[in-house]
Amino acid sequence: MIMGKVTPILRVFDESKTREFYVDFLGFKVDWEHRFEDDLPLYMQVSKGDCVLHLSEHHGDSCPGSALRIEVENIDGYQKELIEKRYKNACPGVQDQPWGSRDMSINDPFGNRLVFTNAISVA
Repeated sequence: MIMGKVTPILRVFDESKTREFYVDFLGFKVDWEHRFEDDLPLYMQVSKGDCVLHLSEHHGDSCPGSALRIEVENIDGYQKELIEKRYKNACPGVQDQPWGSRDMSINDPFGNRLVFTNAISVA
C-alpha cells in the first residue's frame, strides 16, 4: 500500500487575522480560496515550499487547538526572518529538544500550534 502527502485542515475564525498571520507573518502564499457564497465561511489553501495547509472557517472541519509539526531546513534563518517582521502577537524562539531536533513553536490567532522543526532521523 502506498500513502500520499497529508494536508492538515486548521480551523480559523477571522479572514483578516488569518491572512495577517499565515501570509504576512509566516510567508505562506494563498493558492486558492472558496466560499459557497460571498457571506459564507472561507475555505482556502496556503503553501510555502512543499508545506500545504487548508484553513477553514467552516464549523466541524477541524477543532481549534490543533498542533502540527512542519520540517524546515534552516530554522535559525526562518526565525530571524520572522523576528525581523516585528509581528505584534509572536516573538518565536528556537529550542533544542532532548531528542535532538531544534523546534520553534508558534500559536496562530485561533489556538492552533505550529511547530517548525529541524527534525532529525532516529534510526
